[in-house]
Amino acid sequence: MTTAAHPAFDTGTLRRGIEADTSATLVSLYADDAELRIVDRNTQPSHPKVLHGRDEIAAMLDDVYSRDMTHKLEQCVVQGDRAAYSESCVYPDGVRVLSESMLSLRDGRITEQTMIQAWDE
Repeated sequence: MTTAAHPAFDTGTLRRGIEADTSATLVSLYADDAELRIVDRNTQPSHPKVLHGRDEIAAMLDDVYSRDMTHKLEQCVVQGDRAAYSESCVYPDGVRVLSESMLSLRDGRITEQTMIQAWDE
């Protein structure tokens, strides 16, 4: 008797998605019912920004990727149905952004993400 293997989370696709010029590849990693919580200077831990579903997440990522900046996946760790990664970004004027994300995964897709981000001011 054989069992069907669940699709694995693809860190290569995560790198290509983060470092791309558009959000399409990155958006493809989210489950339809994914939830993204963002904590930063403007949306603090007691009141994070919460996006529900791939469409809301895609709209936010489309906005981010429309900006003139570079994105780099610094580190990524995957263990079972969890993953974590660090991303760094730089605007042309030298302003830097750093984010850390913790992910929950199902069938190789992101179902929950908590992102903590900070930027130069």
